[in-house]
Amino acid sequence: MGTTDARTRPRVAASVAVVSWGLALLALSLLASVRPALDENLWFLLVDVSVACVYGTVAAVVLSRRPHPVGWIVALAAVGGGAAALGYALEAWWQENRGDGPPGWLDAVNSTAWVPGTLAIFLVVPWLVRDHPLGRARAGVAAGALVCGLTAAGSALVVDPLVGIGLVLSVPLGLLAALAVELRRRRGPAAERNGLGWLAVGTLLMALSFVPLLVPLGLPLWVTPVLHLASQVFFPAAILVAVLRGRMWGLDLAVSRAVLAGAMTLALLVLYLVVVALVGTVLPGRGSAQVVAAGVVAVAVQPLRLRLERRVRRLVHGAGADPARVVSRLGSQLDRGGSVDGLLADVAEDLGRSMRLESVTVLGVPAAGSVAAEDAPGPELAAWGVPTRDPHVVPLRHRGRQVGSLAVTAPPGEALGAQGERTLGELSPVVAAAVAVRAAEQDVADLRRRLALARVAERRLIRREVHDGLGPSLAGLRLGLQGVRNLLDTDPDGARELLDVLGAELDERVVAVRELSHQLLPPVLVELGLEAALAELAAREETGPTIHLDLADTSWLDLGAAAAVHAIVAEAVTNVRRHAGATRCLVSTWVEDGALVVTVRDDGRGVPDGARHGVGTQAMTERAEEQGGRVEVLAAPGGGTLVRAVLPTGRSQEQEAGRG
Repeated sequence: MGTTDARTRPRVAASVAVVSWGLALLALSLLASVRPALDENLWFLLVDVSVACVYGTVAAVVLSRRPHPVGWIVALAAVGGGAAALGYALEAWWQENRGDGPPGWLDAVNSTAWVPGTLAIFLVVPWLVRDHPLGRARAGVAAGALVCGLTAAGSALVVDPLVGIGLVLSVPLGLLAALAVELRRRRGPAAERNGLGWLAVGTLLMALSFVPLLVPLGLPLWVTPVLHLASQVFFPAAILVAVLRGRMWGLDLAVSRAVLAGAMTLALLVLYLVVVALVGTVLPGRGSAQVVAAGVVAVAVQPLRLRLERRVRRLVHGAGADPARVVSRLGSQLDRGGSVDGLLADVAEDLGRSMRLESVTVLGVPAAGSVAAEDAPGPELAAWGVPTRDPHVVPLRHRGRQVGSLAVTAPPGEALGAQGERTLGELSPVVAAAVAVRAAEQDVADLRRRLALARVAERRLIRREVHDGLGPSLAGLRLGLQGVRNLLDTDPDGARELLDVLGAELDERVVAVRELSHQLLPPVLVELGLEAALAELAAREETGPTIHLDLADTSWLDLGAAAAVHAIVAEAVTNVRRHAGATRCLVSTWVEDGALVVTVRDDGRGVPDGARHGVGTQAMTERAEEQGGRVEVLAAPGGGTLVRAVLPTGRSQEQEAGRG
């Protein structure tokens, strides 16, 4: 059964559209052949034709997806409007070609066919646009259906009192339906609120368009159909927005915001023309004087029309209709205090609310070396709303570099449209600036972390030297001095020998302290540069392996990078002297692929299998990471140990080769 319905729904929807459009086009063709006199009745014909075409399309959209009562009521209005238009055209054709009065049934078709569907549009449909049981709304549906039937029966049977009663009741019932929709928009289920404001306004306009039929305002007869025409342009869009935004009845169709804005602007334009024409008929004078007066009124009303048009576009697009205002608002977010993550969240929310979007997600760039595809989304930095479809993605660029992307989705039932895409393009630099601010703060935080780690590494080094070297030596010196004191009276020669030993030990400790100070920041490094500091380091190693240097020019290195290289080499050489049992050690530096490569290679016993890295290796690693580099401790080919450090500098081999 479900499969059969799925196959027949498109045929039924197409039939409704073909019938309604066919009736409207046939009516227009007959009138074109007759060329009747221009009078107020042609305005009503225009209303009927527009109802047949517009509502026929809306009914086809709804019925093609679900056979809901609203779709059938809209179809009834469309076919009724087309039948009424055809009835009027046949009357005009009959009078033109037959010469006698048309039969009464044609007049009945013309005056009755439009009644049930048009009245039900604003008396019944507003109660049915929902995705939950009617409940108390059944009374509203019953009252609206009763008024529609009463008015249609009175028109068909030519009982004017019934028609009058029906029209009189239709206005307050329509206002009540508009009020009920507005209350549902404020207090009803959250999933159905989105778009009900449009439906409330459309219902209100439809109800008010019948007021001139009931209240003798002394207005020309054409005012009523023109008001009907303006409201009929707006109301179908209101139905679609309410249904599609709320995704009621399982419908999921994207409608461009430009279509909605155009429909509302057209309705305002019709009202504008009505005002100008109405004032032109009321103003005194004839001929050219009246034309001039009407022109003056048109110029006076023009600013109001432009203002109303801006309000319409703001209603559809939100503050995004004025990108400059949104840019100013987003820019003010950057001046506020608080965390950067909070800043990005505020920017995302402000952008979403300003442009009336469903969701806004700010994404970073994928991590370097990620195995994800190049077009894969980066990490989520901030989000507002919950997307229910594939987003529209805008790249975020700051100073020529992509810093992330912006993923947005329009509300259900809407498409972003060209206007929305242009607005996002104009706003993306502001969001990119916020992302760049966040990245800069993270860089500062990372730099602070590295500095903290560097301080910890230096403290570990000092602790190790004091605890393992200087502390025990001083304790031994103290014991030795105590021994000298004990020998002074009984064995002066032994005391002198012990003093010589203690003096030699003290000299070694002085050298160790000097080495420690040089490891932290040698004065020669500050004064003469890295090459001179490494040469001094090699010359200080009087015992142990011979230190050979093969150094590239590093005078362009900043002091921080030079200090890191010196610390790595000093630690590696110290390890060679203490643990490697080597006779020769080679220290080399060169530039490769924009990075400074530093190696310390010895011919000692090498790295034993399963060896655990100690404090020294950890210190070298932290020094390299401070500069964004890395350190490896490897077994050297042919024997020995190789310490390799790579520190990115951005300097190319060509620059190095062309120095000087």
